[in-house]
Parts: sequence; C-alpha cells; structure tokens
Amino acid sequence: MRNTPVFTIGDLLQYSPGISIKQGNGPRDVGISIRGSNARNGFGVRNIVVEEDGFPVSQPDGLSRTDLIDPHAYGAVDVYRGPSSALFGNYATGGAINFRMRTGAEIMGAEAGTDVGSFRYLNNYIIAGTHAGPADISIFGSDVRGAGYIQYSDFNTQTLNFTGRYEVTPSDRVTVKAIYNQLAGDLSVRLSLDQFYLNPFQHGCGIAIAANALVCGQVSVFANGIAGAKILQSADQAGLHRGDRRDIVGLRWEHDFDAWTTWRTQVVYDDRNINQPTGATTAIGDFPSINIMSDVTRRDTLFGFAATHFVQFNYNSMRATSYTDNVLPFSFGAPGATTNKVDSYQSNMGARVREEIRLGERWTGVLGLGGEATRIAATSSNFSYNAAGIPTGITPIPFEKTYNNIAPEAGLRFKPLADWQVRARVATGYGTPNPGQLFVTQSGTPGANTQLKPQTNLGYDAGVDWTPVKNTTLSVTGFYEFFRDEQLTQTPGAGLQAFTFNAPASVHRGVEVAADWRSPEGWRGLLAYTFNDQHFRSFVERLGPANFFDRQDNRIPGVAPHELTARGGYDVPFGDFRGFGAFAEYVYKSDYFIDNGNQLKVPSYGIVNLNVHYDRAVAFGFIKSIAAYFEVKNVFNKTYVASANNITNALLGPLQSPGIVLASTATGSVYAGSPRAFTGGVRIKF
Repeated sequence: MRNTPVFTIGDLLQYSPGISIKQGNGPRDVGISIRGSNARNGFGVRNIVVEEDGFPVSQPDGLSRTDLIDPHAYGAVDVYRGPSSALFGNYATGGAINFRMRTGAEIMGAEAGTDVGSFRYLNNYIIAGTHAGPADISIFGSDVRGAGYIQYSDFNTQTLNFTGRYEVTPSDRVTVKAIYNQLAGDLSVRLSLDQFYLNPFQHGCGIAIAANALVCGQVSVFANGIAGAKILQSADQAGLHRGDRRDIVGLRWEHDFDAWTTWRTQVVYDDRNINQPTGATTAIGDFPSINIMSDVTRRDTLFGFAATHFVQFNYNSMRATSYTDNVLPFSFGAPGATTNKVDSYQSNMGARVREEIRLGERWTGVLGLGGEATRIAATSSNFSYNAAGIPTGITPIPFEKTYNNIAPEAGLRFKPLADWQVRARVATGYGTPNPGQLFVTQSGTPGANTQLKPQTNLGYDAGVDWTPVKNTTLSVTGFYEFFRDEQLTQTPGAGLQAFTFNAPASVHRGVEVAADWRSPEGWRGLLAYTFNDQHFRSFVERLGPANFFDRQDNRIPGVAPHELTARGGYDVPFGDFRGFGAFAEYVYKSDYFIDNGNQLKVPSYGIVNLNVHYDRAVAFGFIKSIAAYFEVKNVFNKTYVASANNITNALLGPLQSPGIVLASTATGSVYAGSPRAFTGGVRIKF
C-alpha cells in the first residue's frame, strides 16, 4: 500500500482474507469484521480486540473506534483470525488486530506527504523517526479534511501518534505510547434501500419536507426539544454530527532476569470523550479507562522438548457517565431535554497461560487457557416529561452482575517440506454484554435489556501454506465455528437506538484464500477471497405481542457470502524508468440479507480501481527519496452500498412484511459507497 493514497484502515486490511470492511458513522469510522464477527454492528468495532504496538486500544467494554487510525503511520498489521480469548481475553470472539507503527530504525529521518482528491479531500501528514544508541523514537501527525461525497458529510480530523523505546540497561527496556485524535464530522442520515436506489448521495436533501421523504433521509424531533409536537429535520437542519476526542497514554517495562526469562508490565490510560447528535437524540459522555497487564515469558524445556512458557495477569476497568438528550431543531445538534443517564462501571480481571512446544524438527504445538471475571454495575435513569415539557419523574433501572468465562485453545503446526506448512487449531472465545447493550429495548428505546447473555464460540480451523519459490505464497484456510447466545445488534429505524439480543445457536463456516506472487521482472499479483456461510441453528424471534417466527437455517444478516479483492500490476525493476509502476484492482462483494427473516437483500457490487505511481531513491541535497501516485477509485462509477445496518422485520397482518415493503419502510440503514473519485499524492523522504 506504500504508493496508494490510503485513507482508512480498510485500505490496509483489504488483502487479509477473512477481513470485511464497511463504512461507519464518520469519515474514518470503519467497521472491521473477521469471519463475519462484526459485520452486523452499526458503528465501531466489536467482537475483535484491537491493539497498537501491543497496547490495547479496545476499551474494557469491548468497543474500538478507528477514527484515531491514519494508515500512513503504520508499517505492518497483524491479524488473528477466529476465536482468540485464550490470548486476548474478553470480546475476542472474532479475533484480534495489532497495528504496528513504523519504528525509528525503519524511518531514520522524516517523510512528509500530501494527498489531494475529489470532494475537497486533503491529507497533510508527516512521520519522523530515529534510532540512536539505546533509543528508538517515531512520531506521526496528520490533518485530514474533506467535503464527503454524500450531502452533509464534511469532516476534519487531527491525529498525533508517538512511540518511544529506550534501553535503560542491557536487561531493562521501556516503551512509551501516546495517541491523540480529534474528530469533527457532519453526519448524514442513513437511508432505506429504496431511498438509496432513488437518491444514493442525498442530493437536494438540505431541507426536510414531506414531499422529498421518498428520496431523502430525515429525522423527526420535538419542536421544543422536550416533548409534544414533532417536526421533520434534515441532517443539515438538525446539525447532526460527531465531535469526539481520544487520548491514550501507555507505558511498558520489560526486564530480563536472564537470557531465557523476561518479565513485562504494561499500563494504559484511555479516555474517549463523545458528543454525537446522530439522529433524534444525541449521545454525550466521557469514558475513561485503565488497562494493566503483567506477564512472564520463559524459553526452556518441557518433557525434554524445547518450549516457551507464558503466564499473564490482566485487569482493566472503566467508570463512565453518559447522557442521551433530545436534539433541538435548527441548532447544530444542540441538546434539548435529557431523556436518559447511565452511570456504569465495568471491570475485567483474569489470567492466561500458554505453552508453545517444539515437538520435533517439523512439529510445533500450542496449548493455551484463559479465564476472566467481568463485573458490570450500572444504573440507567429514564427522564419523563408531559406534553407541555414539564418533568414528571425519573425512573432508575439498576443492574449488577458478574460473568465468569474460560477459554481453552490448542494448535498444531507441521512442516513436511521447506515450502509447505500445514496447521490446525481448535479455540474458544467469549464476549460478555457491555453496559451500552443492557438498557435499550428491542423497540430501540431506552429500557431494560438485562436478559442478555454472554456469547461464546468454539472454532475449528485448518489450513495450508505453500511457498514454492521466493516471493510467492498461497494460503488456504477452512473454518467452522459454533456460536452459543450470539449477540446480534440491529436498529428498528432512523432516530432509534440499536438494540442487542441473543440467538441461542448459530454456525459460522467458510474458506479464506490469500495469494501473493511477484516475479523478478516486476510483475505482481495479489488476491484475497473469503467465503462465509453463516446460519441460525436455533432462534425463534418474537414480532409484536403474539407473533413468533422460527429463524432456523436462515442466513445471519449483515454477512456477505463472497468477498474478493484482486490486483495485477507491474513495476519497472531496473533501468532509467525504475520506480514507475501501475496496477488494476477489482473489489467484489456479493449480495446479503439485512434482516433476520431473510426478506430483504442488499445488492452485490464489483468496482475497479486504477493506480499509477513513481517511487525512487534520489541524491538531491537532504532529500533521500521522492514518490508520487495517482489513483482512480470506482473507474466505472458504480453505485453501490458501502454500509447497511441490520433492520427489524415488521408485520403485515399476522405475516412478515415482504422485502418490497421493507425496502421502502426500513429507513436508517444504508450509506452509499463513493462514486468515481480521483486522488493524487506526493511523498518526500528527508
């Protein structure tokens, strides 16, 4: 991705099989899914633990946001696919991702770049780093702005990222991590599928009137911000937006007792501060958290075999206060009356042990076990008002519970030949409810949802890796995962909150394929393909007071069965034109259901991207290298769905509403993908 205008982490992860990306609520708020694990969530990342340089950026409630991540800062990404709670603890039912910032030794100087593109997109960034003696330092900063391709989606966001490593003594090392991100972004209203077909980019939707409801996203808000009569508002009129800030500071100390034993202790403070009038209500809150880990790694023997022993203790907690307020009309999202307040505390405390054993010259085995206690104590207070806007009472809903979970794991790797590797794994994951899931009813309004259970999964996967020659790799992996009490999140419609419920049993299975081929002559091919076959095995859904529908064997909504990304390109390897290159890329996503009843499908799409670039070392004063690139995204201007939140099935008499009805009535779901866009960039290394 070095010579592409990377904008979101989706650009970094698109060639990792099993990964699926969808647009979230904001310019860089990207939903990441591993094997379908997070595809159904409406914003952010859940069911996946996210780290940066080994420091967690997932908070104790399991939520990660990708707004703070500018892809230009990173040199590599590690993806752990499948249930991984034995190593990463709570919420790792889908796996984990670790973003690795470029080290000072890799940078040794500074790189400054600018990306400019369609829809007034501008990204100015710089990364600097050095390695001298015991110190390695890298620091990154960027300022990103744009108008967006959908009506009312302007944004600007600033990011700072620092990693410093220092060898205090030959046996002691200290690492400091700091991340700062500030986001200001306008947010358009999600559409129904019919609205998407008629007006995907919401042109002419600046003023809400009944006549354009068929082609524009709108919200209904109280005229006085409290109660009584309501009026329609467009996103522009209501001033829907996100104004968020994130501050993360981490410290890690590593001490070598001897050449075989290392003790590591790490502390992270993470504060997420939000102001999000994103519909008829606004979410305001501060979510400070602390995360502590301490572990010992020893390289030794076990029953005569070479082995690596690992034991870790972990604790994290978050104490937060958040408010839900009505949005005032014509006020840039200003809050009206408070409708709900949640005071919450969540902690996760556990331990993990792991053994990696060299069973022979060709065999390696892994055994792991993790256990964790999660405590949640929260009170949701609902505020009520009469039609005149006078407060009539406060209804508190207290909740306190402790969840205990364990997660075993076993794996085996076999290398029969130098160019072949065979691997197999059985692993488990767990994800407890979080406070945000406990107090939204299945009608999308504040209320008790305390029957929600932790979700667990048991996964089997087996794969083979083939590297017949240098710079050529083919990897194929099959997986089969059994979920119990899978937590599914969906929204009833525009202006209503997403709610979470349990599906008693479901199955996730599929195949992942990755290929990377490079020739000495400069040709290169890349491919990532994922097949997902996910079904409910036991789930009866209630719609209305007395209508029950058996969802057994229905496809789980939000998960596309087929996804493919492929690239073919050429870079001149030598001669006067060395550094020039180009590639063509094809991205495909098949159609998928967005409701439990499997009545409504989002259409499939395939788009083509083209890129030309130049990247070459130079000797011109203090300039070490220069790069330039130009890219056309969506060459054929395909209109497609970049994000579709799950919808609730509705009733038409005693029956389910068919898809043709849901396509019109189920609003608050769809964001369109970008039309044809042009982006160019220049990067200079000093």
